[in-house]
Amino acid sequence: MTGINYPLELPADDRPMVRFMNVSKSYGALKVIRQLDLDIAQGEMVTIIGPSGSGKTTVLRTLMTLETINEGVIYIDGKPLSHMPRDGVLVPADERYQRKLRSSIGMCFQQFNLFPHMTAIQNCMEGPVHVLGLSRKEAQERSEELLAMVGMIDKRDQHPSRLSGGQQQRVAIARALAMRPKILLFDEVTSALDPEVIGEVTEVIRKLVGEHNLTMIMVTHQMGFARDISNRVCFFYGGSVEEQGPPQALFGNPQRDRTKQFLSAVKDAV
Repeated sequence: MTGINYPLELPADDRPMVRFMNVSKSYGALKVIRQLDLDIAQGEMVTIIGPSGSGKTTVLRTLMTLETINEGVIYIDGKPLSHMPRDGVLVPADERYQRKLRSSIGMCFQQFNLFPHMTAIQNCMEGPVHVLGLSRKEAQERSEELLAMVGMIDKRDQHPSRLSGGQQQRVAIARALAMRPKILLFDEVTSALDPEVIGEVTEVIRKLVGEHNLTMIMVTHQMGFARDISNRVCFFYGGSVEEQGPPQALFGNPQRDRTKQFLSAVKDAV
């Protein structure tokens, strides 16, 4: 197996929570991510915006190891995620190695992905019991605390089919948090919801930003929400970061023509 010449581990004085180092991802001739260099600090809330097909969701999927990358290395808290050390070089990571590192990452999907045969609290307990090895008592206490935090403790014994979309998404957030991740990913978590319940979910995310020292990466088409909640906004175009900065600067005074065109096209949502 051929190795690649990247750091086996990032030095302590240069260790963001997430680092994409020269990362590319292709599907055949279609290059979805192009030589991406991106650091995300511990506790930072970064929102990724951009037109469809710009690579936004693929960035999240590579972090969850749902997609393999073709070039470069992804690091999590200083350790390579996409690769693993072997004989002094990095080689493509195997499933066992990735599973261990991936345990520090949680993801909330657009379509909730709750287990339909389990109640809300059973959905939250499943991972802590079977992956983290918590006792059922510990897992239940943790799940109850989180369901209360997202305003769903009164629905703890309901199955997903008895919950609204907004309620299901809040349970999905609690389920992700039950695994005690260092990094939480949100992929268009409000796009499948009716407008009147979007506020339920965005309020939960606001609470997470305000009260928890999680590193969060969110892909969204809600420009107003991105502007209000983010530490930094990255505008993706053609598989790379076209422009990034604090939300006030990027939304208020974009520098790149493509950023201006995009924001002009979605100005009604800002």
